[in-house]
Amino acid sequence: PTTRAEMDALGWDSCDIVIVSGDAYVDHPSFGMAVIGRMLENQGFRVGIIAQPDWLSAEPFKALGKPNLFWGVTAGNMDSMINRYTADRKLR
Repeated sequence: PTTRAEMDALGWDSCDIVIVSGDAYVDHPSFGMAVIGRMLENQGFRVGIIAQPDWLSAEPFKALGKPNLFWGVTAGNMDSMINRYTADRKLR
């Protein structure tokens, strides 16, 4: 789930693990957080994902509540250098 409403639909009161990603969430095998989330879910863990939170505020990080086990944090699929610069090292 990516929202509290999705957690409620699953009957979850909390997540075991919350993954925070700088990328948009796409449930596809080319997105690492989706693969990790599905693998953990397959092992019986309740996994929530917070995608592209507003890092200037604490509120987006509270959306799914405190995880029972841990927070997982990833910058996303694209390296920040590639995201910010062209191949000629000029700002995008």
